[in-house]
Amino acid sequence: MSKHHHCLPLLAAVTLLLSLHLSATDHSPTTTTPITRFQNYLRINTAHPNPDYNTAVTYLSSFARTIPNLQIQTLYFTTPDKPLLLITWPGSNPSLPSVLLNSHLDSVPAESFKWFHDPFEAHLSPDDGKIYARGAQDDKCVGMQYLEAIKELEINFHYSPTRTVHISYVPEEEVGGFDGMAKFVKSEEFKKLNVGFVLDEGQASTTDEFRTFYADRSPWHVVIKATGVPGHGSRMYDNSAMENMMKSIEVITKFRENQFDLVKAGLAVTSEVISANPVFLKAGIPSPTGFVMNMQPSEVEAGFDIRQPPTADPDLMRKRIAEEWAPAWRNMTYEITEKGPLRDFMGRPLMTATDGSNPWWSIFKQAVEAAGGKLAKPEILTSTTDARFMRQIGIPTLGFSPMKNTPILLHDHNEFLKDSVYLEGIKNSVLLKQRSVHLRSFDEDSNLLGAKFYGLLWTCYLVVSEFFLQPANQLL
Repeated sequence: MSKHHHCLPLLAAVTLLLSLHLSATDHSPTTTTPITRFQNYLRINTAHPNPDYNTAVTYLSSFARTIPNLQIQTLYFTTPDKPLLLITWPGSNPSLPSVLLNSHLDSVPAESFKWFHDPFEAHLSPDDGKIYARGAQDDKCVGMQYLEAIKELEINFHYSPTRTVHISYVPEEEVGGFDGMAKFVKSEEFKKLNVGFVLDEGQASTTDEFRTFYADRSPWHVVIKATGVPGHGSRMYDNSAMENMMKSIEVITKFRENQFDLVKAGLAVTSEVISANPVFLKAGIPSPTGFVMNMQPSEVEAGFDIRQPPTADPDLMRKRIAEEWAPAWRNMTYEITEKGPLRDFMGRPLMTATDGSNPWWSIFKQAVEAAGGKLAKPEILTSTTDARFMRQIGIPTLGFSPMKNTPILLHDHNEFLKDSVYLEGIKNSVLLKQRSVHLRSFDEDSNLLGAKFYGLLWTCYLVVSEFFLQPANQLL
């Protein structure tokens, strides 16, 4: 019997055993379960400004070595304290474009005193199954679920993929990704992977529909500086530094209100408009008790976080900043730090198609529906992920994290993920029809899929299964 084909009675038995195995909730220190492995990963403090990447890579590598047929390598593109872990699950036809499953090692800082439990304790609440930890949603859950899913497919189902699958764990995503994924995609190591499709992180869904993201908003950090005549606090000056800055803030605030009005009116969602949020204001002359109150400052500086969807025109935004927000004739200067691209290598907006023109999307959607799952309308992510670096070089990339009926708590105090939601992300109930042919195109009878998957396990199966057996030139 082929390694790919199993009879239904055997699958039913394995499915039952797997369900019992993944439902285990013995959380004692001596028991190794998907939950305790997840907790162990969460306890490794990879928060900025001093993320412990090496311990995380060591832990993930150790777990990967317990899974047959995985190849493990650690790559360094900057310094030894910023490793990138690459795990490969070899396919039977390595000539086909491969699939990359990506997550990031790092997390944002946590103010421990504002949490119910220590953010690096990975406390499991016995009452409601909530696992409190920094990174529980963003996005250590995804990184562990990839490995847990492959472990089940390899060990319990003796399944090997047709396409090669790569799993990457990258550093520095939370600070822009420039010493992580940005360098990885430009490397010779990445070129050798022959990646045709990428799954990266998404966000939790508060409903029973899974969310999928086909684009990110790109951040600009804009710092505006105004100068003017210093003088006594009682005098009225034209074009004082503070007056000029206040005028600019009024203009920017009006722009922000106009964009926000589109959201409030239901004409757009937040991720489809340009957000412009003030993040700092520096002005005044310090004194031992605060600030000198009878003296007007000669310099004022303000910072703004600008987020643009890929549909925005970056040249128009540059023109707006130069002519309206910080005009030179008002003694103002500005600096724009573009924290990533808005266009790909061919000048196209950084978006992955979510229609019939993209075969990867079509099969992703079919697999979700075959599983009985529901997809919400594809979205632009309000924030930014490493997916933009793959889209920039033309690789179709979707953001997806299997968390539904879950509050969105990334970067928030008391970030948590319920154990049941985490387990659902890797639990499967599989009924594969016995078949003797490989599917040669995306147009063949989708009933041959004959599978039911839940969460990330069916997603893993989706991207590695024989359903993707295609001539390489059709998925480049």
